[in-house]
Amino acid sequence: MTIDEIKKLIQNGEKIDVEFKESRNALTKDVFDTVCSFNNRNGGHILLGVDDNREIIGVNEDKVNKIIKEFTTSINNS
Repeated sequence: MTIDEIKKLIQNGEKIDVEFKESRNALTKDVFDTVCSFNNRNGGHILLGVDDNREIIGVNEDKVNKIIKEFTTSINNS
């Protein structure tokens, strides 16, 4: 996905297949709820570092690797 495609998703706002999560420093439980919801439909896009007002707030650079590791570990555990 290109940066322009991501910007377009943000501009169009949250929908049935697009969710924004602030998640600046860690993943919250609702991220996993969204993953489960998307798995029960046709998939979707979760954009971390974006608030409900479509503002890009970013993810703490020092936490990116930790967030990726936690997410990968969690979705691979039954």
